[in-house]
Amino acid sequence: MQPVTLNAADLSLWVNRMWWPALRISGFVLTAPTTGEAVVPGRVKTVLILALAFLLAPLVEVPPSLSIFSAPGVVTAVLELLLGVAIGMVVQMTFEALVFAGQSISLTMGLGFATLVDPQRGAQVPVIGQMFMIFGTLTYLSINGHLMLLGALAQSFHTLPIGAANVDQGLLTAVVVWGAHVFDTGLLIALPALIALVIVNLALGVVTRAAPQLNIFGIGFTITLLCGFLVLLVGLGGIMSGISNLIDSALTAASQLVGVPAPGVR
Repeated sequence: MQPVTLNAADLSLWVNRMWWPALRISGFVLTAPTTGEAVVPGRVKTVLILALAFLLAPLVEVPPSLSIFSAPGVVTAVLELLLGVAIGMVVQMTFEALVFAGQSISLTMGLGFATLVDPQRGAQVPVIGQMFMIFGTLTYLSINGHLMLLGALAQSFHTLPIGAANVDQGLLTAVVVWGAHVFDTGLLIALPALIALVIVNLALGVVTRAAPQLNIFGIGFTITLLCGFLVLLVGLGGIMSGISNLIDSALTAASQLVGVPAPGVR
């Protein structure tokens, strides 16, 4: 059995083959749901990036003339990072919209002061927003959304090859427009509960005018809180349906962003 010998040319070729897919994968891992959270250690992210780069490197075509230390190579590296960030950010914004929806409900029902430290973000999040975040994460994992997003990332190397990907104004505009649409949808998820709570507050205002001697501050908070939980309990099916549709739309948008056919979520 002949010993395996390595020379500088072989090592340079392997580094070049691993470097370019690792850039796009790095931007994806650092922003995608579940992998881009602050609670995930940096070593785990690094191992995941190297493992995915090792698996996808044989499928990626790298232009022979593209050098790591050249000016076109630097520009290509920045574009690859931005493209990976865009793929992961499209779905990550969905979870931010869920937090926004939960925060809107919390403030309306009087739970704005009840916050929890979210270990994934290292910030205080209202309890309803944390609940919506948990629902969204479980839904995302139950439909194999992480695998669909990885599939879109892998196919993006064929639709947007290394050195030919163009992160132009159209792509950035698509991400921004999708972000606005996501927050609109998040508000629509919370809208039924918000309308019901506004009606409760209006009723309490009428009661206060009819009976000024009634201590509305003593009973109003309790009534609003109980009605808020009742509305959430009754409308839980609609909330989960809205969360599922929002995640489906995010996965479809991420696929369309890189020119990949939308995955069959259901």
